[in-house]
Amino acid sequence: MIHRFADCTLDTGRHELCRDGMPVHVEPQVFALLAMMAGSGGEVVSKDELIARVWKGLNVSDATISARINAARKAVGDDGTAQRVIRTVPKLGFQMVAPVTVEGAAGPAKTSAAPAIRYVASADGELIAHAHHGAGPPLVRVGHWLSHLELDWDCPVWQPLMARLGEHFTLYQYDQRGTGLSTRDTGNLSLDAFADDLAAVVEANGLTRVAIFAASQAVPVALRFAARHPERVSRMALYGGYSVGRVYREAAPGEVDEETILGLIRAGWGREGSAFLNAFLALFMPDATPGQVKSIVRIQQQSVSAESAVLLRQAVDRLVAEDDLAHVRVPVLLAHAREDAIHPFSQSQRMAAKLPDARLMMLDTRNHMPLPQEESWEKLMQAVISFCLGDG
Repeated sequence: MIHRFADCTLDTGRHELCRDGMPVHVEPQVFALLAMMAGSGGEVVSKDELIARVWKGLNVSDATISARINAARKAVGDDGTAQRVIRTVPKLGFQMVAPVTVEGAAGPAKTSAAPAIRYVASADGELIAHAHHGAGPPLVRVGHWLSHLELDWDCPVWQPLMARLGEHFTLYQYDQRGTGLSTRDTGNLSLDAFADDLAAVVEANGLTRVAIFAASQAVPVALRFAARHPERVSRMALYGGYSVGRVYREAAPGEVDEETILGLIRAGWGREGSAFLNAFLALFMPDATPGQVKSIVRIQQQSVSAESAVLLRQAVDRLVAEDDLAHVRVPVLLAHAREDAIHPFSQSQRMAAKLPDARLMMLDTRNHMPLPQEESWEKLMQAVISFCLGDG
């Protein structure tokens, strides 16, 4: 992703900072700080957020932070007096005040209307909301938790991903049953039902063969679909997923158990500012900006109730697609965050060992939900696009 501000260009894909067209050498922590500020959308970034993102939560002094801020200012031609690029907000943190334009997450603007939404009945009669946009070969984004076809279009977490994929593909996506604009009140949350929903969307759009992008709990759904309909799938890019649900696998170091997550949902679902919600989001996207958090809270509030969220979480924690792995005959890209606290990296390792044609990609991040301001996001997008186009 390329950020342009003042007379600077910050390319997170190449890990390069240029000023007046000339490369500027900066230390990795200074580059990470600049990338975080440039991707903040003009919001104030607190010292705690800087420590969590740049220093990975290590205990650092105010003097260390000040030194890195000063180095960042010097690199972009700013200083502590002028503060034309980075402004110090007393007692709150720091703010990127120079206007920033972004390339690499281009596409429909956040204010663009969402694509037209249509409905299809799944095998058991439940209604599934689906939509598509973009141009190019078909790519289906499998439905998952915390999505809403309309609200996603204004979400700073999901919109850049949809826009980027829409530059290269006709992107088809749908709301998972029980969430968003699909049927909310459903008693069938089985893996076969989820796979039937995917099949219904593919069929409704007249797609004969598609590439698939699936994340988290959508991964076992994609595996089941590919095993059942091998002629309908060309390639699959799977991010942060699993083949054995949480309740049936031995907990990995640092992995959070089901009861903890269910307790956080019951206590804080959609309650902005609550300690329970903050703890929940810290597991899924610890490096999110305040704006990203606010948007995801809005989706929580309007996509599914706390009671239904608990039922969905219990269902997806029991999805098992282990027996499907041997029957998936298409090339598969498995990408996974190194420090994922929701589904451990070992799950992608396990799938890579059992899938007939798989390659594994580790991403240097701790965010289960991919965040566009991270360098790992750009690497993920490049890999998914190249792989699903058949170039990788």
